[in-house]
Amino acid sequence: MTAQEVVFLILAVIGGVGAIRLVTARNVVHAALYLVVTLAMVGGTYLLLAAEFLAWVQVLIYVGAIVVLVLFSLMLTKAPIGQETLDNQQRGFAFLAGAGILAGLVFLIQGDFGGKWISLQPVTTAQVGVSIFRDFVLPFEVVSVLLLAALVGAVVIARKDEGPAEPPERRVPLIGRREPTVGPREGARP
Repeated sequence: MTAQEVVFLILAVIGGVGAIRLVTARNVVHAALYLVVTLAMVGGTYLLLAAEFLAWVQVLIYVGAIVVLVLFSLMLTKAPIGQETLDNQQRGFAFLAGAGILAGLVFLIQGDFGGKWISLQPVTTAQVGVSIFRDFVLPFEVVSVLLLAALVGAVVIARKDEGPAEPPERRVPLIGRREPTVGPREGARP
């Protein structure tokens, strides 16, 4: 077993455990952190395959931006976080659906490569940039607008619930507020 295979095995085990914990975590914030681990291991796999550009894009965009966007939207929308929120009675159905999708993917992919040797063709970063901004500019921009719309929607949803409960003159600021002192109760025995 070569050193590259050993490193790949380590990355695969850590990424696999992170992915399993991602879908089984009962806390949404913990799940987002497991997503960071899983995506970082994918970036490590890209580094192992000598695709440095893809590795850094993976780390910067997915680990950096997407997970921060998920955490930001969770905290901005004041979504309920915790075990009670995520626990429901559909685990059996979800397991069956996941197993069915896995079986379908294995069936579809099983005979596609059939012992063929896949030759890798080196591509420069400039070629990737030209491909993204010439051939795939529309999907690239659609995804960026979609992420922006999701962020704006989270802000709108979060701000809609924050109406003042009392008129401004009756609200007391939290800083500098004094709690009323409680004197001895009348009629109480010492």
